[in-house]
Amino acid sequence: AGEMVEFASGVKGIALNLENENVGIVVFGSDTAIKEGDLVKRTGSIMDVPAGKAMLGRVVDALGVPIDGRGALSDHERRRVEVKAPGIIERKSVHEPMQTGLKAVDSLVPIGRGQRELIIGDRQTGKTAIAIDTILNQKQMNSRATSESETLYCVYVAIGQKRSTVAQLVQILSEANALEYSILVAATASDPAPLQFMAPYSGCAMGEYFRDNGMHALIIYDDLSKQAVAYRQMSLLLRRPPGREAFPGDVFYLHSRLLERAAKRSDQTGAGSVTAVP
Repeated sequence: AGEMVEFASGVKGIALNLENENVGIVVFGSDTAIKEGDLVKRTGSIMDVPAGKAMLGRVVDALGVPIDGRGALSDHERRRVEVKAPGIIERKSVHEPMQTGLKAVDSLVPIGRGQRELIIGDRQTGKTAIAIDTILNQKQMNSRATSESETLYCVYVAIGQKRSTVAQLVQILSEANALEYSILVAATASDPAPLQFMAPYSGCAMGEYFRDNGMHALIIYDDLSKQAVAYRQMSLLLRRPPGREAFPGDVFYLHSRLLERAAKRSDQTGAGSVTAVP
């Protein structure tokens, strides 16, 4: 399970259910291009996305394909989307601060590099505003950084948001020159559920490139409840048994395996970190 497949029309999918008689595949892209009797090929590879410094300043979809109209990506490496979180030995306790630039947060509930911190609140209370301000405030912090290992790179994952909201965010970041250290992964509300489900893992894989190369990354997931809704939709279509509010039983594992990948690496493994703010 988890292998990529390709349809005759070029649309890609991922095999999630493997039964004796049939295979359950979710499709990344338009389902209208598929008809009964189409040939489906195995790609022989698990899903991966591009990662590296070439991604900075770009807006990509959940598969890592640029959607900002600025051409293809230059030199980059590919990274698996689903990888295991670092083990206990490879980790180190969180000890460096991750300044958000917001006095209330930094003085009362400071966030460390490699930590996971939930922003929670009712609608229209400024959860996204905190996240965006944090990205913008890194400009000052990064300008003071003497080496690459002090710079904080930001990955913003927009899940199930309006396209206008994402476009507005791109404009805000580019006007503040914050795009030069940021990557935007967008799976908008009009995208199919599998892309909204995959976007956080893709963004995490891009952030892990920095973590595993001794650098620091901040990943903002906005927001994971939309990912859970997309996953519920997929699970019900795959006829998996529903639980409370029709969510599947492994909806908690969906998020725990994602957030557990945020970690502070030990000095032996490069001392990089990924900080997650869902």
